[in-house]
Amino acid sequence: PIAVHVDSPPTIPTLTTSYAHGTSSKSLLFSTVGGSLQASAERFPDREAVVFLQDGVRKTFSQLQQDVDQAAAGLLALGLKRGDRLGMWGPNTYEWVLFQFASAKAGIILVSVNPAYQVQELEFALRKVGCNAIVCPTQFKTQKYCDMLRQICPEMDTAIPGSVKSARLPDLHTVIVTDSRQPGMYHLEDVMQAGSSQHMQQLEELQKKLSFDDPINIQFTSGTTGNPKGATLSHHNIVNNAYFIGMRLGYDWRSQVRVCLPVPMYHCFGSVGGGIVMATHGITLVSPSTGYDGRANLAAMESERCTFVYGTPTMYIDMLGQPDLAKFDLSSVEGGIMAGSPCPPEIVKKVISTMGIKEFVIAYGTTETSPVSFCGFPTDNLERKSETVGCIASHIEAKVVDPGSGQLVPLGISGELMIRGYCVMLEYWGDVAKTDECIAKDRWYKTGDIASLDKYGFCRIEGRIKDMIIRGGENIYPAEIEQFLHTHPKVQEAQVIGIKDERMGEEVCACLKLKAGQDCSAEDIKAYCKGKIAHFKIPRYVTFVNDYPLTVSGKIQKNKLREQTEKFLAL
Repeated sequence: PIAVHVDSPPTIPTLTTSYAHGTSSKSLLFSTVGGSLQASAERFPDREAVVFLQDGVRKTFSQLQQDVDQAAAGLLALGLKRGDRLGMWGPNTYEWVLFQFASAKAGIILVSVNPAYQVQELEFALRKVGCNAIVCPTQFKTQKYCDMLRQICPEMDTAIPGSVKSARLPDLHTVIVTDSRQPGMYHLEDVMQAGSSQHMQQLEELQKKLSFDDPINIQFTSGTTGNPKGATLSHHNIVNNAYFIGMRLGYDWRSQVRVCLPVPMYHCFGSVGGGIVMATHGITLVSPSTGYDGRANLAAMESERCTFVYGTPTMYIDMLGQPDLAKFDLSSVEGGIMAGSPCPPEIVKKVISTMGIKEFVIAYGTTETSPVSFCGFPTDNLERKSETVGCIASHIEAKVVDPGSGQLVPLGISGELMIRGYCVMLEYWGDVAKTDECIAKDRWYKTGDIASLDKYGFCRIEGRIKDMIIRGGENIYPAEIEQFLHTHPKVQEAQVIGIKDERMGEEVCACLKLKAGQDCSAEDIKAYCKGKIAHFKIPRYVTFVNDYPLTVSGKIQKNKLREQTEKFLAL
């Protein structure tokens, strides 16, 4: 069989079974995260690298590089060393990007900590990976970061900054606050001034010793179930993923790409698709607001003349739902990416038609694969854009197997999607058993997603193995019913879950968010489904909600939704 050559959209149907290998005439890169930024700073010194609208921060590549070197030298001066872990805990601010690159330059592993974590989750995460330092703002909205740290480490109040000795977090010695002076903690200014010329020298020499296979980022998987696991990613993982995704979107030939980035930085979509792509392709990142705000995205696209926009389906649904959407001038926006959770075809079509974003693509990935393994081409037809998650990415292998036997399924048949290649994480930090559960000796990573491949190497995702509803022996994929319900004129968002049932095992329940000012009954919904989807897929229960329980990355927590709904229905 001929491989799928994916430097441009494949036109010859080459796949004969459910195995795809995306070949490319471009080699993998061997640079580190720090080296990638350095190269862009040398190529585009005066181009804007980042714009944080809410804080009024604008930095060119050379300014960003200067700050990064200063901060990296500062971290070494504070006694942090290569291989240490530094937690970044907070919303999207300039400091997030600054420490993302400063830590990488110093060979320090950046730990992306969910900004919505409460005390217990924070303590679990920091202890799990043995964080030596943590960077955070004093507070943001209702999240009081410094107070929460004090609850875990009351020792902070009497400690000398940099010499914290905590009973509950034995590895932690340094806390850096971005915006205020606190007992026992450094201020960001202290770090920026700590590095002497000798530390700069040390930093320079360190660059020769860093290896692109070193771990450089620990991302906690948003784990909609169980304790979060620390997916450990190398320079090689994220630099190459960023480079080849940028290539797929044409960032190498488009002039002056400006990306509106409302997705959280602590998540792979923001840190790799945003931050690392900025470094590898020299694009400009525009952060519309510190905390997520649908309206601010539209305003930023207009005022900053953004050419691309990133978002999760929920974010696009929000933008489409803005009553005065038509008032915003989005004429500069050529393309966009939707990723992070299943993308309903109706929403994709609306983004293209209503927002006028012609070169819109869906990307699919997992934190454990750094993250993207499938991504559309900007020129794909509407059917491919709305029905698939795109084509196999460069240098990556995918296969679809029968979850029971592990054998390849015939082309076009659904099974469990598995991914192999440069993008597969090193491990779950400090958890051999969990790592072995999802990465076999042959390095295939089990995604836990049900998918099928077509003969061109495009992939359809049917849903999560865990979300699958088994009703009286029938396997039902919620995503399929959700996509159908999105075609109802009154429905803004649909989530389908399985509700326990004595007779059937599980029954289908649709939890719907209606469009503003709309009125609808469960009977209306059932009548709409009748004759259009198989009788066993028609929701037995329909509830109407104002919002859904979300993980911090904006993913719907179906297990929580299920608990809430079962309580509400008093089953």
